[in-house]
Amino acid sequence: MHDEAYLIGRQPILNGREEIAAFELLFRSPDSVTSARFSSPLQASSQVIVATLSAMGIEMLLGRQHGFVNVDTELLMSDVIELLPPERIGLELLENVEPHPEIVKRCRALKSRGYRLVLDDHEYSPAFEPLYAGLVDIVKIDLMKTPLTDLPAMVERLRRYPVKLLAEKVETRGVFLRCRSLGMELFQGYFFARPSLIQKQRVANALTGFLTLMQQLATDAETSEIEATFKENPALVYKLLMLVNSVAAGLHEKIRTIRHALTIIGRQQLKRWVQIALFAGDGRQGADNPIMHLAVARATFMEELARTPPRIDTCAPDEAFMVGILSVLKDVYEIPMDEVVTSLGLSDDIRNALSDRKGEMSVLLSLAKMLEENAFDEAAECFEVLGIPLLSVLDCQRKAFNWHVGAA
Repeated sequence: MHDEAYLIGRQPILNGREEIAAFELLFRSPDSVTSARFSSPLQASSQVIVATLSAMGIEMLLGRQHGFVNVDTELLMSDVIELLPPERIGLELLENVEPHPEIVKRCRALKSRGYRLVLDDHEYSPAFEPLYAGLVDIVKIDLMKTPLTDLPAMVERLRRYPVKLLAEKVETRGVFLRCRSLGMELFQGYFFARPSLIQKQRVANALTGFLTLMQQLATDAETSEIEATFKENPALVYKLLMLVNSVAAGLHEKIRTIRHALTIIGRQQLKRWVQIALFAGDGRQGADNPIMHLAVARATFMEELARTPPRIDTCAPDEAFMVGILSVLKDVYEIPMDEVVTSLGLSDDIRNALSDRKGEMSVLLSLAKMLEENAFDEAAECFEVLGIPLLSVLDCQRKAFNWHVGAA
């Protein structure tokens, strides 16, 4: 098992304030990417869960958040599930788990050990009342299976029990607001990546990042330390690039990296900008912001992948990080990419990756998005073509998921 690796999906679970409350973890082994060569589902699930968590490390994978893993009936009833630490990992019972007496008894035993239990893709049924009544913590309602017109009646039935309701596959902000108005407390879906009130001119400042920069500049910190602060704060990167272009009019040299931009702007100008910008924004972009996680994890994964043998020669790690950050501005904040690449004086490799989907850098961006969307089969085939071992991919994911630990 120590020579095997697993592709990892990590989907955020948000609270009503659109902050990350937990992660759902999804795993895919290389053997199951194109075929199911396992002696039993139990063997497959247990090997993947235990080996992946051991290789990745729960702290790196989750930071300070809670995680949930999917379990079927066989895995639920097995002893292997108790290898997972209940204070960090909860159990998501798949929809094919039936509430038989032995299942109820097993859930009661796991609950007594401290595990949080979730019913996945669930529709209300009186048969599940023994689980609703104090054993299950969260009930997930799949909005692709439950129309919005049927949702109020289901929510009303489940409100009688001490469970939190999670709306799954929430794709638009309108649906999110509707579910929240019904009293649902947790949410999964891509709605968070389309913040309707956030436009280009309102890309939030990161208060913690600005304060860190002020301290670093006051103590004449190394450029590498200042560069690291920018890497942890996507909004700062965009503002830095805008600053460089405003104070360096007529610049003939294209910006290649964050360090390059810092060199152009100089320490004195940077100090003035930080002091002003600290009071110019709302400062609400924090560590629990899902867009922050998306941006920095994507950028860090691309940066690490660009360093991974066999290296793609045209992909410099620092430039790969820049592409990752700016791609989130394009995809999430709906800033027209033509405007970004025109106004920021970016290098041709970065411009091509963001605008034209050309070049090796765009390959790295596509791979990062595949893993974010849990397109494991397609991603694994691409890694195989590129000759990148899955163990190396796992290491890149470990570093990408771990960015928030160093920032905490």
